[in-house]
Amino acid sequence: MATTPHPSTGSIGRARALGLVVGACLAATACGFTGDSARPSAAPSGGPGRPAASTPAPGYRQAYDAGFAVGKRLFEDGGKGSAVREVNGGCVRRSLTAKPTTVVDLDRGAWVLGCKQGNGNSAPHPPSGPVTRREPDADLLHRFGSWARNNKAEDSARHLTGVTLVHLDADEYDVELTTTYTAGAEGPGVRGLARDFARWWDGDDGDGTAWNLVVADTDGQRLAVGLFAP
Repeated sequence: MATTPHPSTGSIGRARALGLVVGACLAATACGFTGDSARPSAAPSGGPGRPAASTPAPGYRQAYDAGFAVGKRLFEDGGKGSAVREVNGGCVRRSLTAKPTTVVDLDRGAWVLGCKQGNGNSAPHPPSGPVTRREPDADLLHRFGSWARNNKAEDSARHLTGVTLVHLDADEYDVELTTTYTAGAEGPGVRGLARDFARWWDGDDGDGTAWNLVVADTDGQRLAVGLFAP
């Protein structure tokens, strides 16, 4: 969108289970000891005869730890060159295909943070809360619709029902398009909408910024992903 300024959100330009070790008590059976004297002196905290249940880590911490492990592996394999690539957009793009998706999608921003921090020799510095921040933007939806009417993209505008900015950190983000398309249907239409939106939004947000264009159905299921980088 060469003649359309970027969103008013200005700053855009630029989310392990804890192991619980339970000690085992051994009852003494030697020397003829029998009865109560052979039993443990106390039951585990989880109730009579049962260990205490472990408490899962918050989703953002699980995602961070998974991203940190990937970043560390990339750094060990590729050194400083890998670190430069991954910190400058690589971790953001990688987060859309990283496995397991059930962990990554708990907080993709936290995963990206872990991936970046893992690309180096420093100790991990996990976040203290969720990192990913979603921001619906009705103005972007309206502005794309106005542009589409004058640029032979009316069909794309008809299927687009919402635009959400998904902030992954201070500089990097997704643009998520909610559409009336459904999984397995209207393949050409989904790709056409992605192309039209990218044509309107030229993708040039300055040095050091990477963003992904995600086309989703009404339930948030991804239908297509376009990767954009500086």
